[in-house]
Amino acid sequence: MTTSDWGDWLPNAVADADPDGITLWYLGCNGFVLKGSDETTLFVDPYVGTGDPPRTVRMIPVPFDPTDVRSADAVFATHEHTDHVHGPSQAPLLADAGATFYGPDESVAVATDEEDWPGEWGVDADDLVTVAEGDSVDVGGFTVHVEDAHDPDAVHPVSYLFEYDGVTVFHGGDTRPASEFERIGEEYDIDLGILAFGSVGRIPDKETREPTRTRWYNDENQIVEAASALQIDALLPSHWDMWKGLTADPTALHHHVGSFEYPHRLEVVEIGDSVDLDR
Repeated sequence: MTTSDWGDWLPNAVADADPDGITLWYLGCNGFVLKGSDETTLFVDPYVGTGDPPRTVRMIPVPFDPTDVRSADAVFATHEHTDHVHGPSQAPLLADAGATFYGPDESVAVATDEEDWPGEWGVDADDLVTVAEGDSVDVGGFTVHVEDAHDPDAVHPVSYLFEYDGVTVFHGGDTRPASEFERIGEEYDIDLGILAFGSVGRIPDKETREPTRTRWYNDENQIVEAASALQIDALLPSHWDMWKGLTADPTALHHHVGSFEYPHRLEVVEIGDSVDLDR
């Protein structure tokens, strides 16, 4: 288990928060916590691993130890990659904090077949729930809709719409622009949209370890294209801070969003920051 660089202050901040609507914390990479005014607490893609050096090298602190989380109602995974489904990061949230895991079939297969969360961490197999596009899940005051995503590097990616007391948050995982986004933008009134952003770099190939030109996340034009199709009010770029060679400057997006109707504004946060959302 990776030790937190920040002790237990971030889990304590989440536990002690008393939101008027939703408070959202950025965990770095593509991880987030959403907490509602009814105390319901959801984690999305939390990851406290260090990658696979020297191929993938973590560039930001490990902000919390999952065993320090007092209470969690659910963990949602957008797809099966290690920095989105990771036993050391997520299994304690189920075994110790009371959460249920939701993810598409390939994500659940990582937890059950590849990493054996029930055997390794004592997770109840019934707490590993497969979801698919078109499903909706109620967790406390949240209604979570499972929608399409386009991540060419994943086997089965999904996106999520988190609705709570009139506020809607979109989390796209590592999606790039998708043909379904215009429909989603028409169907939902998205207050905050989270989209992965990064540069193109030379990353060692997983098999040969030869440096290879690699694009895993949206560039400046792609992220604005996706945000525009989704009709996002506020765009929150994620993942730009994580991997050596693929980091980017999200403040550069101010120049790209300025001439488009959507997003209305750019919400730039750093690891550990929180955002309050209410009507």
